Amino acid sequence: MFRSIRFRLTVVYSTLLFALAGVTLAITYLAVAQTTSPQPITERTAKVYNDNRQYVGTMTVADVSQIEAAVNYNTLQSLRTYSVIALPALFLASLGIGWVLSGRVLRPVGAITRTARDIQATDLTRRIHLRGPRDELRDLADTIDSMLDRLDQAFQAQRQLIDDASHELRSPLAIIRTHLDATLTVPDATDEERHRAVAVVDRATTRMSGLVEDLLATARRDADALTDTDVDLSVVAREAGEESFLPDRALHLRYRTADGLHLIGDADALRRAAGNLLSNAVRLAPTGSTVTVATGRTRSWLWLAVADQGPGIAAEDLPRVFDRFWRGAGTNPSRQRRTGLGLAIVRQITESHGGQVAAFSEFGVGSTFVLWLPAGDRTGTEPPPRESPFRGALPVQVPPVTP
Repeated sequence: MFRSIRFRLTVVYSTLLFALAGVTLAITYLAVAQTTSPQPITERTAKVYNDNRQYVGTMTVADVSQIEAAVNYNTLQSLRTYSVIALPALFLASLGIGWVLSGRVLRPVGAITRTARDIQATDLTRRIHLRGPRDELRDLADTIDSMLDRLDQAFQAQRQLIDDASHELRSPLAIIRTHLDATLTVPDATDEERHRAVAVVDRATTRMSGLVEDLLATARRDADALTDTDVDLSVVAREAGEESFLPDRALHLRYRTADGLHLIGDADALRRAAGNLLSNAVRLAPTGSTVTVATGRTRSWLWLAVADQGPGIAAEDLPRVFDRFWRGAGTNPSRQRRTGLGLAIVRQITESHGGQVAAFSEFGVGSTFVLWLPAGDRTGTEPPPRESPFRGALPVQVPPVTP
């Protein structure tokens, strides 16, 4: 109890109140003493005579001024006596007032403490919701509520990622185990059946490897393991095209890049984001079509866009394309299944650089994915444009750039 904040505040409040009362009484006492000049009566005797001028005895006499001084003296003595009696009462009253005031001041702290005690790592739904004046404690409670909101969202996203990853890994593991039990461990299985089982197991392990790599990339971005340097966005776009444009059929790659697009960021991460967009475009683009990689600048925002002439995305699915493990209806089942983390990683990398991602598409015509990134010389706080840097969603409409 003696180490509690309430006890210390009580001591501070009571000391201040007691000191203030003591000073007030002292000033009052000194003021009365200085203005009244109190003095005790100085007794004097006088002879008393009768009407016949005969001496009959003596009596005590005093001047009127002395009587006034004596009255003042008695008043000052009474004031001092009452002050001595009042000081202990004032001290006790100051302790009570200090205890009540400190309790009222610390009441929000008690609410914060109780809520924090009830919160567990598995249940972050409790909030303080402190009411009252907008003071420092209210700001502290609102800040803690905001922190709890972010933690709750992070834990929910983590649980969702674990659930989704477990679900995604369960399928290839089941495929591998089934083929191992049904074919590779059976002595009388034919060579054709064994080769087919090996091919299926190889595809399943490749899919698992891709999923694990994407999960590791997600974990690295969550840990903010960034290496920020000066990055030329057009160089990143061309390097991503050289590394990630690996089609298994006839496709064309076209660059429309501008010079002088510099920002502060992680070149490897941005290259991976652009590579994921290119891999996505290659998977969905029809044979003989063109995939376009373009860069440019709109006011204080740099953009990198990848456009394809694939099946497109329905309007109702556009808000979900960057969600983890989301797969659109346009995926060709004859091609290898994707993990569903590629576009989620793109969004994660872009947002970690202070940017935003956007998707523009026309169903049955093509799609354009855009990374908006703050320029290195950006000084304002304007949001990125909401429209596509292309003149519309069609990938064939690319803005002219300076060679």
